[in-house]
Amino acid sequence: QVQLVESGGGLVQPGGSLRLSCAASGSIFSIYAMGWYRQAPGKQRELVATITSGGSTNYADSVKGRFTISRDNAKNTVYLQMNSLKPEDTAVYYCNAEVDNGLGYVTDYWGQGTQVTVSS
Repeated sequence: QVQLVESGGGLVQPGGSLRLSCAASGSIFSIYAMGWYRQAPGKQRELVATITSGGSTNYADSVKGRFTISRDNAKNTVYLQMNSLKPEDTAVYYCNAEVDNGLGYVTDYWGQGTQVTVSS
């Protein structure tokens, strides 16, 4: 089994910054893509950013130029630096990881979510 533990959410004023972290632990042989998704009240979960094991990144248009995703493969950890935050960034942010357990299976795992609230 694999656990993803997120941290770093909270309340921030518009224009402020937050850094989210997500650490994976458990039966991990390797991790392929890792990513962040978010879900606002009454809306579907949407992709924020993803990063491959080689460092290739992909961003939602709404966060390009403001958010930066990175990862530390040695620590099985992915980060999301969020700058110039807007009220519309308010959501629960979820970490995702594609984990190879070394036995021929690749499974998607999700964190429990961390609340980000942007408000004055």
